[in-house]
Amino acid sequence: MEGKKAAAVFITSPTYHGLCSDLTTISELCHSHKIPLIVDEAHGAHFGFHSKLPKSALHQGADLIVQSTHKVLCSLTQSSMLHMSGNIVDKDRVSGCLRTLQTTSPSFLLLASLDAARAQISENPDSVFNRAIELADEAKRVLKQIPGISVLESSSFPASPAVDPLRLTVGFWNLGLSGSEADEMLYKDYEVICELVGNRSLTYVLNLGTCREHVHRLVLGIKRLAATHGSISKPEKKMVNNVHAPFDDITMSMIPRDAFFASKRKVAIRESIGEVAGELICPYPPGVPVLIPGEVVTEKIVDYLIHVTSKGAEVNGASDSSLSSILVCGKL
Repeated sequence: MEGKKAAAVFITSPTYHGLCSDLTTISELCHSHKIPLIVDEAHGAHFGFHSKLPKSALHQGADLIVQSTHKVLCSLTQSSMLHMSGNIVDKDRVSGCLRTLQTTSPSFLLLASLDAARAQISENPDSVFNRAIELADEAKRVLKQIPGISVLESSSFPASPAVDPLRLTVGFWNLGLSGSEADEMLYKDYEVICELVGNRSLTYVLNLGTCREHVHRLVLGIKRLAATHGSISKPEKKMVNNVHAPFDDITMSMIPRDAFFASKRKVAIRESIGEVAGELICPYPPGVPVLIPGEVVTEKIVDYLIHVTSKGAEVNGASDSSLSSILVCGKL
C-alpha cells in the first residue's frame, strides 16, 4: 500500500517438531511476484532421500536453503550447507556476502565431514533411512498404546502437508508431569536423552545411528514412568492465567542498546514489575526471549517466568539463573 515491495520471504520448515510448510505453494506465490523464498531447513537435511520423508525445500522451488547438516546427518557439529536454486537470487552477491562473513581459515575437519556425510547418503539414497524410519514407526505404535501418553501425529495439523517421521514428540500432561520433570526421570533412571524439552512434552530424533536397543530403552522408560505416575498424579493444571510466551503486549521504554549500557541494579523478581529490564531472559523451553533489555517488566511476564522455572525450565541470559532476582535499569 505504501508502494514498497518485500525483499524476500523467509520461512522455517520443518519446525523442531518436524512439521513442514507447503513450500511448493509458497514458492509459486513468491515467484509470481519475483520475490525469492529463503528457507531455514536446519532440521531437514535428510529430506528427499526416502519415499516416506518430506520433499526438500530445493525440490519445492525455494531459492536459498540453509541446512544444519550436522543436526540429522552424520557430519561434525557446526557443519552446515547453503543451497541455491533458480535465477531470482544474485549468486555473485551471495558469494560476496559469504566472503565477508566467513573465515579465511576454515576447519578442514568440518569440510571433510560434510563430504563424508554427502558420500554416505549418495551410496544408498533410496534405502539408507529404511532402518531409522522402521524403528520410529515401531516406537510410535507402542507409545500410543500406553495410558496417559500422547504422541504428536500429522492428523493434528491438517494445514501441514508433511511431518518428519523421524521426529517423535511425546506428551506427559495426562500424567501431571512437565516436560522437564519427565526428562529428568528418564535420564536419571534409563539414561535416555531427548533432543528438545517442551513445557509438557519431549521430542526425540531417530537417525542413522539409532538402533533397536535405543528405542527399546526409550519405550521401556516411558512405560514405567506412566505406570508409576499414572496412578498417583493428576493432570497438570493449566498455566497461570493461561499465560503463554512470547507476549504480544510488549512495551519498550528504552532501545536495547541503551538499556544494555545503562547502569543497573538487582531487584527481587516480584519487585521488578514496572521496571525496565536490563538483561535478556530466555527460558528454555521454548528458547524464545521473554524479556529483552529496555522492555518494561509486567506482572504477566513475572507470573510466566515463575511458572516455567518451577517446572524445571532452564534460563539463559539472566545474571541469576534461579530468577529469584533480575537486573533492571537505573541506579540504586
